[in-house]
Amino acid sequence: MRRKHALAGAATAALALVLSACGGGGGGTPQQPAQTAGGGAAQPAFNTALTQVYNPSQKKGGTLKAAHSSDWDSLDPGDTYYGYSFNFGRFYWRTLTMYKTGPGPDGNTVVPDLAEGLGTPSADGKTWTYKLKSGLKFEDGTPITAKDVVYGVARSFDKETFPHGPSYLNELLNWPKDFKGVYKTPDVDYKSAVEATDDTTVVFHLNKPFASMDYVVQMPMSAPVPKDKDTGAKYKEKVVSSGPYKFETNEIGKRFSLVRNDQWDPATDPNRPALPDKIEVQLNVNADDLDNQLISGSIQLDIPGTGMQPAALGKVLPDPALKARTDNPTIPRLWYVSVIPDTPPLDNVECRKAVLLAADRVANQTAFGGPLAGGDIATNVMPPPIVGQEKFDLYATPENKGDATKAKAALSACGQPNGFATTMSFRSDRPREKALAEAMQQALDKVGIKLTLKGFPASSYFSDYAGNVAYVKKNGIGLATHGWGSDWPDGYGFMQAIVDSRTIRPAGNYNLSVKNPEVDKLIDQASAELDATAREKLWVDVDKKVMEDASILPVVWAKSLLMRGQGVTNIAYNEGQSMYDYVLLGVQ
Repeated sequence: MRRKHALAGAATAALALVLSACGGGGGGTPQQPAQTAGGGAAQPAFNTALTQVYNPSQKKGGTLKAAHSSDWDSLDPGDTYYGYSFNFGRFYWRTLTMYKTGPGPDGNTVVPDLAEGLGTPSADGKTWTYKLKSGLKFEDGTPITAKDVVYGVARSFDKETFPHGPSYLNELLNWPKDFKGVYKTPDVDYKSAVEATDDTTVVFHLNKPFASMDYVVQMPMSAPVPKDKDTGAKYKEKVVSSGPYKFETNEIGKRFSLVRNDQWDPATDPNRPALPDKIEVQLNVNADDLDNQLISGSIQLDIPGTGMQPAALGKVLPDPALKARTDNPTIPRLWYVSVIPDTPPLDNVECRKAVLLAADRVANQTAFGGPLAGGDIATNVMPPPIVGQEKFDLYATPENKGDATKAKAALSACGQPNGFATTMSFRSDRPREKALAEAMQQALDKVGIKLTLKGFPASSYFSDYAGNVAYVKKNGIGLATHGWGSDWPDGYGFMQAIVDSRTIRPAGNYNLSVKNPEVDKLIDQASAELDATAREKLWVDVDKKVMEDASILPVVWAKSLLMRGQGVTNIAYNEGQSMYDYVLLGVQ
């Protein structure tokens, strides 16, 4: 399973919310701080924190009050896979690398954290080496060594004990065939996958060349875990801190608090200013109540970072003072329609092109909430926040409202001059997807393409219906609504799971439409390319090849509406985290 993203609630058509995303030197305070000319308090303005640090301050002290509309999946770094957790967890864990702190495109880059520098790959791209900094300690004063990082990686392998965490390292590393995890097979030597060659050197052994390792190890699987303090599934109750804060209290499902870790050495960590003295988090707070508390100032941080609920949008957007406290970023998420070539006559590329040319992009955007709460009209697969993204449009239509003449020409070219009939699926408990399906039905009807709409529950949408190979084939599903967010903001982190035909299995698929050997070949080239510039160009080539294949209809590059808390300093939207950069925050 790829990185999860918390869901915003249902919305009216005008106020629908989107999902939020849901990997050199240190960060430092970014340039262009937003403040008054006299150096006083920052003046609120819409979108201020997207390109600047809003209300900058180096003041330490105070309590940052935060709330979460649900429970945490797990506080254990080896068992968590929500974007908010990756962001917030950096208060109490450190990883080999991390996203550069602050706003702007630099937030998409990774910098060293526990490591002295970025990883050193072997010539064939199959071995990656990281050297740890000196002076690193756990909260009890015990030195952090390479063995602790290696153990953290190895324990995360066990997906029965830790079902939530990412599986990239399970798939990429050369694990012994008889290794079942550190608890089930404690005597199996796993040095063929990851090893500590001395106290400061971590070496990863991959089963194939892979260029994006620095992004993978910013994920919490590389957070160090002391073996003698590991309690398996119960470790989430008492995580041993390697970051600037440690747990003071932890009432699972209710609340927890963090206080300063006096064993953390800021000299080893230029990325985290560690400004608050304390951080308090409430769990399972009603989402609408959470928004109201954020507006009033009772809390200062909405943990999920998914944007405001529909009820709050109706209050905030019409009020200039409240809107001035918000930011509206484009996030690394695409809402799209799979155009499935296994379902005739969509096995003919010209018929697929007819779908893309007939679609009313403006109506599709409106279905997702319009340009503010929905997103920008997407013309290709990779969203703008992905490193190296290029915008292009192979199916431009007048005013983005469809081109009936070109669509009918494509229909004639595929031998269906009068159009054809097919089925479009959507998640029935997501009003925006229903609205999208209806917009597609109306637009395609104008060129003779008749859609039968079928809604299915989100909980089983991919396992039983739109992601199930047999069901799609038996029921003639030609179009299927989808959404996807990146695990890290490069081509592999966004594209591979939705365009690589080799990821297709009997059920649970996010990709049933892109089955192009040329795409697969380009993916292999891009993932093995160690030169960043060349690699980014190859991922654009993948994007273009997918669009030439007309097997994906992009809908919108998603946006979210975030609110800055009152009395909070150093607020900046971080593109790597796809939300505010939590470790920068302070309180007045």
